[in-house]
Amino acid sequence: MENLDELDRTLLRLLQQDAKMTTKELAAELNLTISPVYERIKRLESLGYIKQYVAVLDKTLIGQPVTVFCQVSMRYHNEAFIEKFEQTIQDLEEVQECYHMAGQVDFLLKINLKSLNDYHDFVKYKLSKLENIGTLNSTFVLKEIKHNIGYSI
Repeated sequence: MENLDELDRTLLRLLQQDAKMTTKELAAELNLTISPVYERIKRLESLGYIKQYVAVLDKTLIGQPVTVFCQVSMRYHNEAFIEKFEQTIQDLEEVQECYHMAGQVDFLLKINLKSLNDYHDFVKYKLSKLENIGTLNSTFVLKEIKHNIGYSI
């Protein structure tokens, strides 16, 4: 963050709110001309601050209203088993997010699906087939209270 000045931070906040803002619109918000804003965006992209631009979809409208957090504990904790799990989980399209955790569980998965039956099938036919799975603990979201995709900067 030390490479960022206040204009960079403001620019990143604006892009997090609406990545479709044009350079012209951003320049107007920042009281700059288009060229320096364009150059700042390119610099922030090349430095890795901006990883990608995405559209945030409504999970209900796309038919995936059920959100499940699945805690996965491994039987064995050697490097090969952990790397194999991390590689395999990349191919499971149902898994939206995966975190390697410290504490009582090894991995936390966020999964969005059409129904509880689909989650049952996912666990039965895909997740439980992964090598070295010890225990699974699933929790189901009843209501989403806050969902913020942006970071506080």
